[in-house]
Amino acid sequence: MPFSSINFSWRWPTAILLFLFAFSGLLMGVSLTERPNVVSADILTKAYYCLGLFVMGGLDLGTPVGGTPLGRLLLWLGYFGSPILAASTVIEALIKTLSPHKWRLRRIKNHIIVAGSGELTITYLRELRKVSPKVPVLIIDQHIDQLRNDEFKQQFSAKVIVGDITHSYFLDRIRLHKAKKVLLLGEDNFHSYEAANKILKLEPNLEGKIIVHCNSIRFMRSMADSKVAQKCVNFNSYQLAASALVKQYLTAHFIKTKPKDVVVIAGFGLFGQTIFEELQQIAKKEIDTIAIIGVDAKRRILVVDEQLKLAKFCRREIYEGNISHPDVWDQLRNSVDLTTSEPIIILGTDSPEDNFRTSLWLKGKYPKALIIARSHLPSKFAQEVSEQYDIEHVSITQLVKENFPESWLEV
Repeated sequence: MPFSSINFSWRWPTAILLFLFAFSGLLMGVSLTERPNVVSADILTKAYYCLGLFVMGGLDLGTPVGGTPLGRLLLWLGYFGSPILAASTVIEALIKTLSPHKWRLRRIKNHIIVAGSGELTITYLRELRKVSPKVPVLIIDQHIDQLRNDEFKQQFSAKVIVGDITHSYFLDRIRLHKAKKVLLLGEDNFHSYEAANKILKLEPNLEGKIIVHCNSIRFMRSMADSKVAQKCVNFNSYQLAASALVKQYLTAHFIKTKPKDVVVIAGFGLFGQTIFEELQQIAKKEIDTIAIIGVDAKRRILVVDEQLKLAKFCRREIYEGNISHPDVWDQLRNSVDLTTSEPIIILGTDSPEDNFRTSLWLKGKYPKALIIARSHLPSKFAQEVSEQYDIEHVSITQLVKENFPESWLEV
């Protein structure tokens, strides 16, 4: 419940009650030492004097005299209660101004803390709200633009703090001891692990409940044996997307085609590397040849082999160059026959334009092939084009959203 709603639930009724006490006292014939004529004054004048109690506390009116004992009691309650209520409101507003986060979060519990305000955070919150629409969510990041801030508050009912989660000032105020889980989804990998390390030292009970996203697969693999990484859940969004791609699109094709398959990974960045890793783990018995096309592909495959110690479970063909250049496809065609089988061709570069242009060109040459073109965000345009030309369109964001582990969404 927002703090402003809490204030409204008791301050206004209390103020109205104190006003009615004082007003009833005056209506019951109680007089004031400095305003003896109030007994014969009209109703609006008496109401005005009662409202003045919240500002001056009756200092300019004198004290209650005469009338009935009950009337004097009610007026004395107004005399004491009204200035106390007014003063407490001012004091609380001052404290909130000096320490806003502490007051905003003083009752939050069983909440989820998310560090980072990028697209991955938005994707996670959309899925979270489908499963847990009421769980309190706290977003913290060093820089959040106003539109994104409004989106978090209005669409996802989240509390937002602009600040650095590694600073002790904020760690002391986000009530880690009451949190259900912490997701570190920022762009700075080192910063995320630094935050995880500090959080675990403050709240060891959060071990296994801290989820760290690392943009660099190489850095994440390097950190895998560190103490902080072993106490957290570590992931990369491209890994989630690659796992979903293999399960949702490739496995069925492997089952359908009797001979071992040819797989072409065109674009060997993070997405291409994680697809390669998933194929090694899940489908190596189904594959005859993997062909890799990409700028700097030879160096990158050496790094992947060295870090993962992958076995060469099938024939490999590696071609360096841009996927839009016909020469690399000519080299591939000279070494690998794509016409007599139903190959899988994945266009997975960071350029949706190159991926779709090349996929349409390849579909004309190899109509039996399963061709998959990747974009980052979902696109109705891309989906319609894909359906028209019988290719598959996949979105990294959509694949990640569909592959969030249930434990990350449940409270």
